Amino acid sequence: MKIALQYLNDSNGKTHAVQLTLHDWEKVLGKLKKYKQALRLQSDLADAFDQVTALRENKKRKQSLSEFLNEL
Repeated sequence: MKIALQYLNDSNGKTHAVQLTLHDWEKVLGKLKKYKQALRLQSDLADAFDQVTALRENKKRKQSLSEFLNEL
């Protein structure tokens, strides 16, 4: 994704702000939303694998299908 950026510098050349078009900003927000969804999915899968490991090691009480469905 190519984005045309403009930098706002002070008289010493220190950058204080970055400008981009509204269209580019919306593309950035769209990408950010997809990354957040991917990270949430990754976290949820990691939690699920941890739960499976705990169940296999009998550290956690197993839940019946009926109990699971009743929670929904």
